[in-house]
Amino acid sequence: MGRVLVTVAALVAALGLGALTSAEAASETISEGTSEAVSGGYPTGSADTAHGFASLEGGTTGGAGGEVVTVTNQADLERYAAAEEPYVIRVAGAITAEPFGANIAVAPDKTIIGVGTTGELVQGELHLAPGTHNVIIRNLTIRDSYVEGDWDCKDTDFDGIQMDTVHHVWIDHNRFSRICDGQLDIRKDSEYVTVSSNRFEDNNKTFGIGWTPNVKTQITIDHNWFRGTKQRNPSADNCAYAHLYNNYMTAQADPGDPVWTYGNWSRGATRMVIENSYYDGVQHPYQADATAELVQRGSILRNTTGRHDAWGAAFEPRDFYDYRLDPAAAVPALVSRFSGPQQRLGHHFTATQPSLDPEEESRS
Repeated sequence: MGRVLVTVAALVAALGLGALTSAEAASETISEGTSEAVSGGYPTGSADTAHGFASLEGGTTGGAGGEVVTVTNQADLERYAAAEEPYVIRVAGAITAEPFGANIAVAPDKTIIGVGTTGELVQGELHLAPGTHNVIIRNLTIRDSYVEGDWDCKDTDFDGIQMDTVHHVWIDHNRFSRICDGQLDIRKDSEYVTVSSNRFEDNNKTFGIGWTPNVKTQITIDHNWFRGTKQRNPSADNCAYAHLYNNYMTAQADPGDPVWTYGNWSRGATRMVIENSYYDGVQHPYQADATAELVQRGSILRNTTGRHDAWGAAFEPRDFYDYRLDPAAAVPALVSRFSGPQQRLGHHFTATQPSLDPEEESRS
């Protein structure tokens, strides 16, 4: 497979991202020509098909081939998300869940996607029960289930997205803000998951993986921005393979806590590979249990303190799938501009506004 070396300055100029400093641009190169080229002004992870581990073993297609519907209220979202049939569900506008912290059950073969930057789930959770599979959640803002004064959220379980023992799930281009407790919890023996181009903001327990003695989970985590978050960025417990690349972490919350303010944690028997990420002002940017393995290569660390653990061989991600690394120096510009909900997403489906009456809809 051919490769072309491109300087960071050329890449950033081509993407219209402005200028890098000479120090950032100097001596940095990118190896292009693997699985994806720059498309639509956005690099790796921009395509409308899942990449990374979610692309393996049959791939993740969500509701492709099913009816396309547009929802603007909780009743419609609950109805179509829980249906047995495949659906592409476009969320237009903010949906405030009732009661506070309510779960929206998501069944297999669903795509839930925000329309432009308008799609929001407020004070609610998307919940994937054991056995759920083939789900895509994209381009949503999920926010404000935080309970004032309950920083640790020990008495609640109001996650943004929670999944238990699922497989083939792609979480892409969402924004999570002020959730109580986990913004994204990928639990138990979940497999073939990709988490890409999301923004995780203003939270304590941000992104947890595991809660199982079994070492099964395969997960790709790329091009995400962790900003104003305290811990679990992510915490990966007993993951067979955790591949983190081109992520950006800044402005941790509660930086005075010497133990529970941290970036990436390889826990239990996890094998973790971190590549070309950018840590700015982060305490304990990456750490590993003695029983875990962590390989780090190519990342940039500015003003970091505490643990920088790396030991073991972990695994080689390219043994599983092709991917293209963006240079670490370009990560702040790329991720700050292109993570989270994007105006261009969610418009290209032909949709009809759903009716609450199934019989009436079937006659239409």
